Amino acid sequence: MGWITTIIVGGIIGWLASKVMGTSEGIIANVIVGIIGSFLGRWVFGDLLGIGSAWKAGSFSLAGLAFGILGAVILLWILKKIGIVK
Repeated sequence: MGWITTIIVGGIIGWLASKVMGTSEGIIANVIVGIIGSFLGRWVFGDLLGIGSAWKAGSFSLAGLAFGILGAVILLWILKKIGIVK
């Protein structure tokens, strides 16, 4: 059941981040961006900046979705700068 939740929440996070960044890469890309972005959000905001609620990144809570979306937006920004996403 954990993988199904990860895919669903990752898809939501990736979709919201793509709306923020103005991209549309498809549902599979949204899920991948959402999952990797959640890990990135947890690392940047939790480990590097020490924000305690960032450890919920990727979970189905308000703080988890917020930090997951922030991480996914950072990931999409990096991918846009590299030229992988338009």
